[in-house]
Amino acid sequence: MPLYFAYGSNLSWEQIQKRCPSAKYITNAVLPDHELLFTRESKTTWECGVADAVYKQDGEVWGVVYEINEKDLLALDKNEGFYGKGKKNSYNREPTEVVCVNNNIEKKARVDIYFAVCQENPPLPSQEYKDVIVNGAKYWKFPEHYISELGKIKTT
Repeated sequence: MPLYFAYGSNLSWEQIQKRCPSAKYITNAVLPDHELLFTRESKTTWECGVADAVYKQDGEVWGVVYEINEKDLLALDKNEGFYGKGKKNSYNREPTEVVCVNNNIEKKARVDIYFAVCQENPPLPSQEYKDVIVNGAKYWKFPEHYISELGKIKTT
């Protein structure tokens, strides 16, 4: 079954279970050399700026790895606005390597990640959207320094 790395609102266990009933939590993980930015506007679900993992040397984006079945992955594609390579997508799903962190043991894993198709001048995230990400980070027990950084995100 495919492995999916979630770093935005899909950190919410409640949300991912609704979107992907087959989702099984595997481990916390880090996407190295990236930072969490809000590069796209969600005009449907959130009506605010939404998360993206953007390249930044020495940066890190924490997330969780879920195992989900193919049917749910296709449903997640639709939810994330990914319609296939070369199409007009909101996000592109890309196979990427993350560092899995479980009981202080680190190993690399190949996962699917959604990267936003950036827009010019997207709005800030809403407080509600930010809270979903911060609460997800707390739920999965991300490092305090990362949760603190998430808390500094400016909102509308």
